Amino acid sequence: MADVNVLVLRTAGTNCDRETIYAFASAGGKVQALHINRVLGNPKLLQDFQILALPGGFSYGDDIAAGKILANQLLHHLADQLHEFVEAGKLIIGICNGFQVLVKTGLLPGNLGQDLPVGGNGQIVTLTNNDSDKFEDRWVHLAACSKKCVFLQEPQRIYLPIAHGEGKFVVSDPAVLEALQKSDQVAFRYINPDGSEPSYPDNPNGSIDHIAGITDPTGRILGLMPHPERHTHRTHHPRWTRLPAERQPDGLAIFANAVGYFKA
Repeated sequence: MADVNVLVLRTAGTNCDRETIYAFASAGGKVQALHINRVLGNPKLLQDFQILALPGGFSYGDDIAAGKILANQLLHHLADQLHEFVEAGKLIIGICNGFQVLVKTGLLPGNLGQDLPVGGNGQIVTLTNNDSDKFEDRWVHLAACSKKCVFLQEPQRIYLPIAHGEGKFVVSDPAVLEALQKSDQVAFRYINPDGSEPSYPDNPNGSIDHIAGITDPTGRILGLMPHPERHTHRTHHPRWTRLPAERQPDGLAIFANAVGYFKA
């Protein structure tokens, strides 16, 4: 069976690239990490991969706004290549800072916004400062919601860590939220441990509709604030000694689904 090639794109300030490499390798992918400058120097490198991963961290120190500088690099230097990547049926995942990058490039929520009101910077969604006005770092309960997102299995509840200061998901207009819901693009929502609607701290940032992640209209681009790469081994779980040894780590399934998409 042919290898599924995964590119983990890193730059100054990226600090979750090794965990993301481990996650995709554990899921059966053939992973390579490249600095953004390598790809800018040879954009055709993207053609060698089936999956592009934008990992977490603080790209360029989150100067200006979280993920903004890396997003501008992608927009101004790799827009055509990224469009071809998506049109070829390939997958993109952005985790935490990577999610912030994806919404600031417009790759998320994708062409949903063509006939909808946009914000002053041309975006229809973004991620902004947590309501608590501080960095939030804990494990959270999530509902996987989207049936179209290829990174997800059937709707389920999972448990993942978060670590962010700008994770509040907001929209430019109520019509945008309605369109996201109608088109099944809400991939993850924060929930209480019992599955009910959360308040702080179970919704750690105040996101509208408790949104923790979204997908694009094709279901092949995923962005989420929680860190699935930090729960890819059973010992990552804070209560792992109390869980069945055969239980699959919640985060690993996301990477396995991505690799399995090309092996099916």
